[in-house]
Amino acid sequence: MARFPPPGGDGSARGRAGKAAGCAGFRSGRGVRLVAGCAALSHCGRLDELCGKSCTGCTVSLDGLPSEILLKILSYLDAVALLCAGCVNRRFYHLANDNFIWIRIYSTAFSPKRSNWKVNSVEKTAVSMNSLSVGDKEAGYWKKEYITKQIASVKAALARVLKPLHPYTGLPVKTKEALRISGLGWVIILKENSGKEHILEHVDLSINDSSVTAVWYGKDWPRLVTLSTLDLCGVTPVFMNRSQTPIKNGPRWHSLIAKYNLSHLTESTMLGCDRLIRIFCLHPGLVVGLWKREEELAFVMANLHFHHLVERSTLGSAAIPYELPPHTPLLDDSPERGLSDYQLHVDMHSGGVFCLCGTFRNLSTSKGYIENEYMKLSVISFKNSTEHLPLIGKVGLSWKTNIFDGCVKVSMFI
Repeated sequence: MARFPPPGGDGSARGRAGKAAGCAGFRSGRGVRLVAGCAALSHCGRLDELCGKSCTGCTVSLDGLPSEILLKILSYLDAVALLCAGCVNRRFYHLANDNFIWIRIYSTAFSPKRSNWKVNSVEKTAVSMNSLSVGDKEAGYWKKEYITKQIASVKAALARVLKPLHPYTGLPVKTKEALRISGLGWVIILKENSGKEHILEHVDLSINDSSVTAVWYGKDWPRLVTLSTLDLCGVTPVFMNRSQTPIKNGPRWHSLIAKYNLSHLTESTMLGCDRLIRIFCLHPGLVVGLWKREEELAFVMANLHFHHLVERSTLGSAAIPYELPPHTPLLDDSPERGLSDYQLHVDMHSGGVFCLCGTFRNLSTSKGYIENEYMKLSVISFKNSTEHLPLIGKVGLSWKTNIFDGCVKVSMFI
């Protein structure tokens, strides 16, 4: 942890200056990188002289160092490493909350860009007041401020990417790009009756033309009889860098998408079965597979449409879902025909295999078929065989786990 070079230096020390710095103690500037190592070697050397033993058996624990030295070491870490260091134990958690460390990180990340213009005296006063009030704030204050502003900047960047809309579908044009640069993923949280939680990362993910399908399965799942609810959440890394792959194991925030009651896995919600599993559909868009023999969880599959997908997966909290903006239906543009000039895109897939992908244009409907903001559109006629489209592959719900796979042919949902 002490290998990080100090800001503004090259992190190396040569000759007598570095050695003197290491023996004398910590100081700023060149030579900081080797201080802890020199002190440890000197300590081992003295033990070697006193005990007559080899220095190879001498170990120094970071947790045994004084708090002042640990704070100096932590001051050279970046935000991600500092947050990870705070997860070591209770002592490191409190040390990693130091306001003097975090205000430096905050100022570096969010300070105004340098320019040749004269800095406003009001801005100077604000900066000096912030520096003077570091000691007055509760521990961890500037860490919270930094994380809050970092999350806000990620959300603002995603909003800019999602701003262009497709003229026909009304969906964001760059949804796939937003998923890539944000590192957005999805988890399920299985909650037991006792309150214990099991957080599971998705095992498989397929991105289609208009939706995302995430799948979870494993061999060490908790027993179904002990579970009460299942939460589907989006998880987004706090730190987003377009030039680098998002850090998978770094700090992330959760956004609740939907909560499901597992007691609803009954005959009324069953879609179908094969020789190994029974599958159930829980609204909205969750498929649960149960082993026939043990009546235990086999897999969970979530189907997420692109409509407000990024917003639902990032803008909610861990307990409250993001509230979609109110929908205002369009008025009829023709008294006789109702709404017209619609385009319908059908994307039928199963287990990453496309069964049907087609677009139907210039659709309309009569006014009598418009009810409760929904309309009936006639796309393919039974009488006109030229409109019939061939289906590719197996038509059904394909599923797999770490051991078995299969296809339930008699089930389908939209």
